[in-house]
Amino acid sequence: MSRNHPFRAFSPPAALSPLLAPLAPSVRAVCLLALLLALGLSSCSRNEEANVWALTSPDGDLRLGVELRDGALTYNLALANTEVIQTSRLGLVADRFDLSQDLHLLDYATHQHDSTWDTVWGEERTIRNHYTALDLQLRSGEGRRMDVQFRLFDDGLGFRYRIPEQPGLQEFNIMDEVTEFHLTENSPSWWIPAYAYRRYEFLYANTRISQISRDTYSRQVEDLSGRPRIGPEAVHTPFTLQRRDGIAVAIHEAALIDFAAMTLAVDGSTRLEADLIPWSDGVKVRTQAPMDSPWRTVQVAEQATDLLSSRITLNLSPPNRLADTSWIEPGKYIGLWWEMIGTNQSTWTSGPHHGAKTERVKEYLDFGARYGFDGVLVEGWNLGWDDNWCCTGDGESFRFYDAHPEFDMDELSTYALGRGIRLVGHHETGTQITNYEEQLERAMEYAAENGIRVIKTGYVTDVSQGIKRWDEDGNLHREWHHGQYMVRHWRKVLEAAARHQISLVVHEPIKDTGLRRTWPNMVSREGARGQEFNGFSPKDYNNQVDHVTIMPFTRLLASPMDYTPGIFKLTNYRFNAPDDRTINPDYHLPSTIAKELALYIIIYAPMQMAADLPEHYEGHPMFQFILDVPTDWERSEVIHGEIGEYLTIARQDRHSDDWYLGSVTNEAPRYLEVALDFLTPGRDYRMTRYADPEDGG
Repeated sequence: MSRNHPFRAFSPPAALSPLLAPLAPSVRAVCLLALLLALGLSSCSRNEEANVWALTSPDGDLRLGVELRDGALTYNLALANTEVIQTSRLGLVADRFDLSQDLHLLDYATHQHDSTWDTVWGEERTIRNHYTALDLQLRSGEGRRMDVQFRLFDDGLGFRYRIPEQPGLQEFNIMDEVTEFHLTENSPSWWIPAYAYRRYEFLYANTRISQISRDTYSRQVEDLSGRPRIGPEAVHTPFTLQRRDGIAVAIHEAALIDFAAMTLAVDGSTRLEADLIPWSDGVKVRTQAPMDSPWRTVQVAEQATDLLSSRITLNLSPPNRLADTSWIEPGKYIGLWWEMIGTNQSTWTSGPHHGAKTERVKEYLDFGARYGFDGVLVEGWNLGWDDNWCCTGDGESFRFYDAHPEFDMDELSTYALGRGIRLVGHHETGTQITNYEEQLERAMEYAAENGIRVIKTGYVTDVSQGIKRWDEDGNLHREWHHGQYMVRHWRKVLEAAARHQISLVVHEPIKDTGLRRTWPNMVSREGARGQEFNGFSPKDYNNQVDHVTIMPFTRLLASPMDYTPGIFKLTNYRFNAPDDRTINPDYHLPSTIAKELALYIIIYAPMQMAADLPEHYEGHPMFQFILDVPTDWERSEVIHGEIGEYLTIARQDRHSDDWYLGSVTNEAPRYLEVALDFLTPGRDYRMTRYADPEDGG
């Protein structure tokens, strides 16, 4: 590997030696790095006692230190002169070798990269990919090779492990990843528990890092059998914290491909460690050489709102794999959903209140076509809902190309296309993966034959380790929702959908790690507590008012979300049951109409749902905003915000000069000034303002 790069090997200045001599070798290396950074020397250092590399981001603000000493590889990260991650270990442990200790340097190289690329859809049209790189080639004492790659952007750090091809090494199992994120301050953090039955669907806890504990969710992490959560004490990513000095940090991963999802194990200190979701036998990852791990990412910003402009996970993901993307079209849809989960007037199952009846679906299609919507989602259209499928992982009866007798697919698909609108498909699997994969190709073909371009998939199960897997001998195993088995499954579904020019909106998904760049037909996903929780009863189970002011700084750092906004009727609408049409007088959705509109800006999704019933929209003056607001943007500007308090975002339509601005707050009233300097100077603009009436309704 060539060293002929801007970061040349050099000997440390002689004048520094007397200052460093009294210190222990490991401390000496860290102090040497700190002094070099303070002097502004963007260089790599290497001497006989230790290999120390110092990198700076392209803008010079972020500074990365990497050290190989006594066989251990570590890193640290600082913003300007503030260290945010102190010396933290790196490495992998496999069943056949250990690459976390006794490491030796073979070679290294550094370089810089600067390019731009255009999105198929997104928060902005063009993204800059600008970083400083360090690549290390290492060998263990037992002769095994590992490369570690670092990419330092202006907005954060990415690093990953590579196991290259080498003699005598083919298949192997990763048993542990010792990657650490040792924070320098016991900061407030926002997190949700891992290894819990509701996957990512929790309200965010806000505690100091050292206080993260499953006790916070003692009731919510129990599954349907009442068993407490099993597995280590860990949190999902993106995991966000904010220091006393205002610096915000978010830890996540990029390019999760054929690997286990990473959670962060906690131990009551400020040290977090990568914890990979295991297979049922304890193996973390089944793999073979050559192997690339996902990138571990650390976004760092001077203030929390700057996290929202980071595109680090997209830049670290492989480029678009689809040669033709003309069929991927952002848009808006309505659907038979809220009348089942929100108003409780219809059912997914057969009977007098079955929602997916041909004539009822036609009413939705007529409404959608009249107002220019792109699609109508229909849940409960297929066979399988009448069986005991929810929510224990027993959905073997679901059929994905057999319609319910009351749902005429041929008639409705023709009816829809004749009115310039399409059906949006729905595949609830009940997490019966074998059943779904056996029907997958035919199911996608069936959808394409009926003009369906978008499918919403679902993986509901409320059992912690509830994914059924049968091995080659027919033995049943129970897997976690976010392990390698399911990562492989979702990739199969995504590729099958792409073959039939179908986009996906995945509910109960795996978290996004930037692969919407690679497979842009992965248009949106749930992966958090969405609007559906506001339709549940009792009302104390609903989302809290501050929930949508936290998610942009946590869950939404990963990807767009199908939150399903747009509820207009906030009170006196929920029946006790389909057979009991008594209105629950105490129910009030924890939102306002203006806030519901603002969510179309705040919570980005290229496929946005107008989730309420058609009759609640007809004649309502604020419905016009839903009709007008785009779902694909030229650029986005975060105006101001604080985690859990408020947020204001402005976005420019990709296909016009129009700008849209949304602002949300928690329960605290506040006045916010908005500078309009994102507008083109010298041009005249006309503003339409949507605000709540004084009673908030």
